[in-house]
Amino acid sequence: MSETVSAWQLIASGDATLFAIVRLSLAVSLTAVAIAMVVGLPLGAILALTRFPGRSAVVVILNGFMGLPPVVVGLTVYLLLSRSGPLGELGLLFTPTAMVIAQALLVLPIIAALTRQTVEDLWHEYREELTAMGVGPTGQVATLLWDSRFSLVTALLAGFGRAAAEVGTVMIVGGNIDGFTRTMTTAIALETSKGNLPLAMGLGLILIVLILLINATAWGVRAWSEQRAG
Repeated sequence: MSETVSAWQLIASGDATLFAIVRLSLAVSLTAVAIAMVVGLPLGAILALTRFPGRSAVVVILNGFMGLPPVVVGLTVYLLLSRSGPLGELGLLFTPTAMVIAQALLVLPIIAALTRQTVEDLWHEYREELTAMGVGPTGQVATLLWDSRFSLVTALLAGFGRAAAEVGTVMIVGGNIDGFTRTMTTAIALETSKGNLPLAMGLGLILIVLILLINATAWGVRAWSEQRAG
């Protein structure tokens, strides 16, 4: 009970260490989701609108990557960025940039797969109209992405929730360096092992609140879009 009280006191007092970790976590996750969005939205839309040999296999693989183990992504990025890896000369390993790359790769399949499903469902509804209007492929992608924007916000929030709650990937490529690459999830794991429960619980409480806010926002956006459509 005393640890819980101490955790709330850390939050209420604006503890510098705690909120520095929170700021870094949000910066890394938001940047990763933004990068994944730029790539994943058009990729998913293009995959939804095009037909080519092997498309079904690509869709299956993309959907499978939604459940890709985080540690596998972390290991892959580690091998790419390590000194003996192809990108080792960039010196990005154990930096926030490496963490952004890893989280972006982790989130990308989620955003792309959900976008593909959303746009494909909408395409069945708008295909004849867009074809009759002579809208080209680029215009079709842009139109369908815009019309499904509320549903896609849910996909982005799902991606952010996955990134913010992830520990294995950032631990491998970030190294959990104090004041530099320590995020909420890695700090919780470390501080718990050290017995510093107030800080671990304070970070845990903030993480829980963030996840609840993400889910509430996703539910609200979906409900609002369904109400507008109705």
